Amino acid sequence: MIKRAYRYRFYPNKKQRIQLAQTFGCTRFVYNWALRLRTDAYYQHQQKMSYKETSNQLTQLKKNPEYCWLKDVTAVPLQQALRHLNTAFLNFFGGRAKYPKFKKKRNKQSATYASNAFKWDGEKLTLAKMEFPLKIKWHRHFTGVPTTVTVSKDSASRYFVSFSVEEEIEQLIPIKEQVAIDLGIKDVIVSSKGFSSGNPKYYSYYQKKLAKLQKRLAKKQKGSKNRDKARLKVAKLHAKIADCRKDFLNKLTISLIRENQVVITESLAVKNMIKNPKLAKAIADAAWGELIRQLDYKANWYGRILVQVDRFFPSSKRCHACGQVLEKLPLEIREWDCVCGSHNLRDYNAALNLLAVGRTVLAYGDTSVGDTAIALSSQVSSK
Repeated sequence: MIKRAYRYRFYPNKKQRIQLAQTFGCTRFVYNWALRLRTDAYYQHQQKMSYKETSNQLTQLKKNPEYCWLKDVTAVPLQQALRHLNTAFLNFFGGRAKYPKFKKKRNKQSATYASNAFKWDGEKLTLAKMEFPLKIKWHRHFTGVPTTVTVSKDSASRYFVSFSVEEEIEQLIPIKEQVAIDLGIKDVIVSSKGFSSGNPKYYSYYQKKLAKLQKRLAKKQKGSKNRDKARLKVAKLHAKIADCRKDFLNKLTISLIRENQVVITESLAVKNMIKNPKLAKAIADAAWGELIRQLDYKANWYGRILVQVDRFFPSSKRCHACGQVLEKLPLEIREWDCVCGSHNLRDYNAALNLLAVGRTVLAYGDTSVGDTAIALSSQVSSK
């Protein structure tokens, strides 16, 4: 059984929008209040607060007449906010994330409902303290029973509901095909089979329109309704760019997973690479991190193997035919000739080198179906 999320857009009526706004506001307030409480407890008294302690403090807070409005919404999303904060602290102390940040009203708003706070009959979803079910746009169906439901509102004022479901995912039939992909800017991927995906560059395509809308927003008076309208137009365009990019990556990754048993790529430090002021915009538009994330979980779902080669392996500078490594290979050089007589296309040559290294990892038996293997440069330096 695999826990899977199904996300749909829904259209609340006027009363539901008011109820959701109250729920989002209370949830955000409780999260920020608990974050401040735990932060002050540590820095002022050197004490660490647990989820249970913050939950007890929340019960006392609700009894305060100044915060009686917290009782206007169901208590479940408020408790879930405390759990999410506790998870954020666990990830921080485990070195997996940065210190938790305070939530802002203008950013994405969300509230999570446990199974005791919603009604689901297989077709309609009704949240606690709501009279009517949500008007959901169903574009696909699921078979499992949802354990939690998360409703959210993004910065473009779109409402979404996400069902967390445990279900069996049918494994793809095992095949013998193996492919390596080199990530780039001109083409998001170039495979060892000679396939080039191209790069839609959605941000660059909408950049002029986005700059025009942002210029209009900057001229609006703060706090005015016209400024809110202008801000919404900017947010909608950002959402459109993100949706287009995600759609492109989903189609690309599922194609790689379906057509190959093994997918080999390199483990890039995207957060470090994006600090380059000249390439930051292009790297962000290519969304390499999201591509690797999708390949990882889809390989796990469908019984495929993802192999990630260490980023320090000189895949581009190494000739795939003879193994000679160049001292330097500037980014603007897309083709080069080796002393062995081989004419190498930079990205295709890198994909062939990654394929050889990935097969070496598989030969050593360092991975299994559904796993992600990391090929360290020390393992392949002798090749």
